[in-house]
Amino acid sequence: MKDKINQTSNLEDLKSLYDSVFGKNGTMTMRLKGMRDLDNDARAALNSENTELRTVFKTRESELQDAEIMQKMEMGKLDATAPFESDTDFGAGKLHPLTQSLAEMEAAFEAMGYSKRTGPEIESDYYNFEMLNFIDGHPARDMQDTFFVEGGNLLRTHTSPVQIRAMQSEGAPIKIYSPGPCYRVDTFSVKHSPAFRQIEWLHIDKDITMTDFMSDIKTFLNLYFGRNFDIRLRPSYFPFTEPSIEFDAEWKPGEWMEMGGAGFVHPQVLRNCGVNPDEFQGHAGGPGFERLTMLKYGLMDIRKFFDGDVRWIRANGF
Repeated sequence: MKDKINQTSNLEDLKSLYDSVFGKNGTMTMRLKGMRDLDNDARAALNSENTELRTVFKTRESELQDAEIMQKMEMGKLDATAPFESDTDFGAGKLHPLTQSLAEMEAAFEAMGYSKRTGPEIESDYYNFEMLNFIDGHPARDMQDTFFVEGGNLLRTHTSPVQIRAMQSEGAPIKIYSPGPCYRVDTFSVKHSPAFRQIEWLHIDKDITMTDFMSDIKTFLNLYFGRNFDIRLRPSYFPFTEPSIEFDAEWKPGEWMEMGGAGFVHPQVLRNCGVNPDEFQGHAGGPGFERLTMLKYGLMDIRKFFDGDVRWIRANGF
C-alpha cells in the first residue's frame, strides 16, 4: 500500500485512494472495527500499521501540494527583460507618501542642526532594553510586546538603541535624529501595525532646559506641517527619561492631537553611555512617523502604506 500511495501523481488520485482505505467503508476502517476480536499483539500491530499509513498519506499529500505550488509559480513566472505590454498606462512612478514624508522630516531636522544616525533593526536585549533602563523583569517591558529571534536577539521596538550607540561612540555634546523601522506585536488595523517607523531625536549638551525642548518641538512641527502650532505637555512615564512627557499640538481651535512621547534623558541612561549627568543633560523623543504622515496628507488607513496597491500610490503619491 505504501508504494501505491507514493506512486500517486496528483491530489485527486491520492484522495480517492485515501477514501478507499480510511473512508466510511474503507479497508482500514473495516479492519479497525474488528479490532475487539484481536489479541493484544495483533491490536498493537494494526494500530502501528494504521498510524504508519496515515503518516505516509500525509507526507505524500504535502509533496503533491508543494509540487502543485511550484508548477503554478513556473507557469506564472514573468520575464523581467520582456517589453512591458498593458492595456493600462500607469505612466511614470511616484514617490510613496512615507518616502516623501521622510524626506520632509529629515529636511526639518537638518535645518535645526541635527545630524542623521542609523542602526541595526535586529538588536540585542542589552541595547534595546537594558541600556535604556528597562532592567530584566521590569514591568515597563510589558508595554512593548516584542518579536524575538534566534540567539536571544529581537526586532527593535524603537530606534532609541541608535541613540545609545551614538552616545557610546561619540560622547557629548551630541545632536542627532534617527529614523527607521520598528516592530511590536500588534493587531494590523486601520490605526495599528506590527511594523511601523519612528523618527527620534536626541540633543545632549550643557545647560539644556525645557525651553530648548519646547523650541525644538515647535520648530520641527512648524517646518514639517508648514504652519504654526500651540503645544501642550502632559506628564507620562518612560524608563529612559525623567521627567517624561507626551506632547500635543492644537490641530484646530480647542482640538488637541497627540504627537508623540519625549522627556529629558534619564541620568542613569547617560551614565550607561559614559556621559556625566552632572555635566550634561538633554532631551529626546519621537513623534509617530506614520501618524504625522497621515495627519499631513489626510490618509485614513495605515494598512494602505503596506499593501503595494498601484492605484493608491497613483492617487496619493508624489
